[in-house]
Amino acid sequence: MTIYLLCLVLFSLGVYCMLRKRNIIKIIVGVIIAEYAVNLFFILVAYRMEGRAPIFSPEAEIVNMVDPLPQALVLTSIVIGLATTAVLVAIAMRIYEKYGTFDITKIRELRG
Repeated sequence: MTIYLLCLVLFSLGVYCMLRKRNIIKIIVGVIIAEYAVNLFFILVAYRMEGRAPIFSPEAEIVNMVDPLPQALVLTSIVIGLATTAVLVAIAMRIYEKYGTFDITKIRELRG
């Protein structure tokens, strides 16, 4: 149970970084932290003590096998997260080229 709470704390830290920080790079790091907290939660849900890999074989008995669906979801989520992070970094680079800062409050002041 404490592992799930630590996963919630990690997710909360990511959401805090997204909502309260004013630097674009810190916001991107917050997105990454929250994303990996969700991935960790999916893996923890599928975990079983002394679980076996779900490999098909005729003599294998279906006892205490690990659920492969969350593992596939997390693998897909990692790829999507990498693409999302690349897009966020590209947008941050363009903002820095245009405004010369990563600070959101200064970018809002330059609007006009």
